[in-house]
Amino acid sequence: MHPLAQTALTFLYISSTWKSAACSGMGIVGGKEVKPHSSPWMVSIQCNNHHFCGGTLIKDQWVLTAAHCKRQCEKPASMTVLLGAHSLTKEKDTVRMGIEKPFIPGTFSLKTKADDIMLIKLEKRVKTKGKKIKVKDLPKDGKDVPVGTSCQVTGWGRTRKEANEASDTLRGVEVKIEDRDLCRCLYNKNPMITEDMLCAGNKKTKADACQGDSGGPLVCKKALVGIVSGGYGCGDPKKPGVYTRLSKKHLSWIKSIIKNQYNTTISEGYVSPNAFP
Repeated sequence: MHPLAQTALTFLYISSTWKSAACSGMGIVGGKEVKPHSSPWMVSIQCNNHHFCGGTLIKDQWVLTAAHCKRQCEKPASMTVLLGAHSLTKEKDTVRMGIEKPFIPGTFSLKTKADDIMLIKLEKRVKTKGKKIKVKDLPKDGKDVPVGTSCQVTGWGRTRKEANEASDTLRGVEVKIEDRDLCRCLYNKNPMITEDMLCAGNKKTKADACQGDSGGPLVCKKALVGIVSGGYGCGDPKKPGVYTRLSKKHLSWIKSIIKNQYNTTISEGYVSPNAFP
């Protein structure tokens, strides 16, 4: 997923041709606008009020996204999240929240794309009792997703790879989980597709995530199973999108960070781990 746009918010080249889905202004390719507020856990992560990545509200003070998104906005003070939005330009009844701290595992690698996952602690708790802002529960066991499973990706990214602007409204598209071994072959093991990753695409419609969709959720059968990470191009059936899988390892890391941050509030000076347990 995802050619790089040549803008100030453009994501990085991780290798000579790999391109992240995180660039400013990209959206779902081959999809359509979703029903407003049908994904109330969806978050727009912004730098100086410009969208650059998606995210998922997993607790009332925590957003889950991709680790590579942090490079889009190096100063936490410039980073905000927009919650309860459908249109990015119509902020009525939305909530804009500052960032307290981002957390990235020490094992994250730009080179191998391993553990492309980030937790963002918001500056305060968000009210989640309304219809527009809700929490998306994490999976309980981190089981793998069977090949052929139909899933949905949502985001405000580009709607076609040639576009320079993000989609103003939230869009979604159906993709199917692809065989991991086949995906390794298609990518010639660069990156190496591990058990902690998923590949998904849609050969018939060439549907895919694209720039600006990075960090957004991959939802299969109503369960949050992955995070948009990257790929080559947008909508290339020979290069399916690559996702960070919410495996047992990643779920353990998420829980440990949140638990230790809670402990920090009652134990001054406690430092939360920034690597997998």
